[in-house]
Amino acid sequence: MNQSYETTSILDGLKEAGIETNADLSKLYTDYRADRPVVAMAEQDWTLPELPAADYPSDVIESAKEYSDEAMIVIARVGGEGADLPKDMTADGITYNDNSTEYKDFQKGESFLELSQTEKDMIDLVTKNFDKVTLVYNGANTFELGFVKDYPQIKSVLWCPPAGQTGFSALGDILAGETNPSGKTSDTFVYDLTQQPSYNNAGDFKYDNMSEYGTENFEEGETTPAFVNYVENIYVGYKYWETAADEGAVNYDEYVQYPFGYGLSYTSFKQEMGDVTYSDGKITFDVTVTNTGEKAGKDIVEVYYNPPYTNGGIEKASANLVAFEKTDLLEPGASQTVSVEFDDDDMASYDANDAKAYVLEQGDYEISIQSDSHTTIDEETVTVDKTITYNTEDNTHNGDAVVATNVFDDALGEAQGITYLSRADHFANADKALAAPTNYTLADELKETFFNNSDYDPTAYDNADDEMPTTGAKNGVKLYQLTGKDYDDELWDQLLDQMTFDEMDNLIAFGGYGTQAADSVGKIALTDVDGPASLNNNFTGVGSIGFPSSTSVACTWNKDLARQFGDGIGDMAHDMHVAGWYAPAMNIHRNAFAGRTFEYFSEDSYLSGVMASEQIAGAQAKGVYAFMKHFALNDQETNRLSELNTWATEQSIREIYLKPFEMSVKEGGSGAVMSSFNYIGTEWAGSHSGLLNTVLRDEWGFRGMVLTDYFGGYGYMDADRAIRGGSDVMLATTDITNHIEDKSATSLLAMRTACHNILYTAANSWLYADGEPEVETPMWKTITYVVWGVAALLVVGLEALTIKRYLARRKG
Repeated sequence: MNQSYETTSILDGLKEAGIETNADLSKLYTDYRADRPVVAMAEQDWTLPELPAADYPSDVIESAKEYSDEAMIVIARVGGEGADLPKDMTADGITYNDNSTEYKDFQKGESFLELSQTEKDMIDLVTKNFDKVTLVYNGANTFELGFVKDYPQIKSVLWCPPAGQTGFSALGDILAGETNPSGKTSDTFVYDLTQQPSYNNAGDFKYDNMSEYGTENFEEGETTPAFVNYVENIYVGYKYWETAADEGAVNYDEYVQYPFGYGLSYTSFKQEMGDVTYSDGKITFDVTVTNTGEKAGKDIVEVYYNPPYTNGGIEKASANLVAFEKTDLLEPGASQTVSVEFDDDDMASYDANDAKAYVLEQGDYEISIQSDSHTTIDEETVTVDKTITYNTEDNTHNGDAVVATNVFDDALGEAQGITYLSRADHFANADKALAAPTNYTLADELKETFFNNSDYDPTAYDNADDEMPTTGAKNGVKLYQLTGKDYDDELWDQLLDQMTFDEMDNLIAFGGYGTQAADSVGKIALTDVDGPASLNNNFTGVGSIGFPSSTSVACTWNKDLARQFGDGIGDMAHDMHVAGWYAPAMNIHRNAFAGRTFEYFSEDSYLSGVMASEQIAGAQAKGVYAFMKHFALNDQETNRLSELNTWATEQSIREIYLKPFEMSVKEGGSGAVMSSFNYIGTEWAGSHSGLLNTVLRDEWGFRGMVLTDYFGGYGYMDADRAIRGGSDVMLATTDITNHIEDKSATSLLAMRTACHNILYTAANSWLYADGEPEVETPMWKTITYVVWGVAALLVVGLEALTIKRYLARRKG
């Protein structure tokens, strides 16, 4: 959040809403600890400052009771880039200072996402003295809230993910009853987070036979290649819990406290489902929502489908969100009819084994409206008479430009002997599949395909039949002349012919927080900035206000608000002279302990895709290109720079982890992408041609530029391999492996394609909307040059070991 703007604290929000708070208690807390410890990329202090119950003066408690008969408890948790949340607060390397010398806040095996002993004592103290208690959980990661049922004094629980610069004003309004809450959970809250299907397979796992590929980076120091197994397959979040319960594999109520899509209101609603029509590949029906309570409010129509499942066949979850709509503000007694429509191929499953394509199997599909993922209001059945396989040019899935077929066989890791969770025989393999990994050795056949800079020779991949493209021509074409023209317009060739090797190399190599000028084609330097909840001001000297976190946005289930979020980003970008936005981030809440959960929307791919698409559409309508990120399978922070081999089934990759990105291209119109640090199988995501070329461009029809995540080299990032694999520009601010050394025809053709993509995105930004832009150096830009220089020096210091290690290996 930017300190140039006023920030609303929780106490400020309560005060604004007319709720008086006890000043003595506030002072007691502030005197104990006025600030929070740091959880950031460079360091993580997980300490939870909380006054021990024994230190509360009795007169303060008595004064508080006289002041009010109601109490509010706030439990807060934070995360950050570069580290996942601790699963064991007593583990080596965890920085934590206990609040008392009389006891430990955490015992062995207790996590950051459960109460500390001091918090438990505080809750005991409060509930012994107050009969009306409201609990506010301020955090993006789902928390173990099972203790709530042990305290009848806790009358209400409010989940408040990071709310941005002024979001706590809304918290005050809700608690005061001025605003009726209408949000729903974007994740499933379970009693015991160790029971998440991904729990044993998210974290720190290093190969024991890959020391020759060891590298160094500023987060982990010297490290060897790591791996993570997405063993839960497509059964992520509620899709696991609902399906496992239907199969009799779990007792739902013993595990799930608050389902996905769950939320309460100060009023009540009735939903009535109209007749369902299935015609010409579309499912349509109306839902009438009536406010049956005594207070105005909004409701959400959640639509799920349950597909036919054949034991041992294509994996399918029994609950799948396929559509949702939010009503207007309804007065008591008022009704609104919302229309629901979706395509039948939205219910298709990816069959990676037989058809190697998307398939909509024949049978009965239960279409239901629900108050959450577990509670059905009404349902009807749609029958698909004949299996549809989307494997021909005139019958592709969801409008794909070409048939989607297997691309990620290399990510399955079959030689590793990984067992993936299957619904077959009522999840009979669950114990084996969900156990912690035991194989830490990369199979020889996979080791042969493993890539890092030490064994990459670009000339080995040159094609002797490639012809050298024209460079340095004097055609007189300027970039502004291409604004609005088709990607394949013949004028692009004349423009690209004008660029020299050095100019192309510079444009590709230095794409950190903006793209470079290219005088030969009339391209001005453009500024791009972070991050998902604001426009980061580190390189502009002008700040933007901090918006609520992505998790908060997802919890609104409000498409209009998500679009307004993007609109606001676009407006602020114009004020700051910014062309591109490094956001939104749309990785999946695969595991509750992921450090950057607050940057991402949900455990559900559809909800994530809708919210991301709306934000992108809003920003791009203002001519601001949005870099959807992190593409893809970047769902943990641990070992993210340690050549993290990510193993997953093709079905889960497509249905869960790529779907938000697919929707962002097809529905949001995304014009830019940021790839991810991790590997997919044994190939870095930033050079994975199957991901960046076959899926992104060929199947989805994406046109625009692909940017790497921060280009620190890290022993595996190489610009030449990146552009041949589908990346276009390196997020680099210093010289490392971000330059193109091979001057072969193959390399120059890849450079030309990369520059085409960069220039296409630039030409369609707001800075080219009115013709050839003027080159100006505003005050904030002058500041940029100074800050950029300082930042570059810091980055050089952090990456010195990485560079040294890489150069030594190349020379060897």
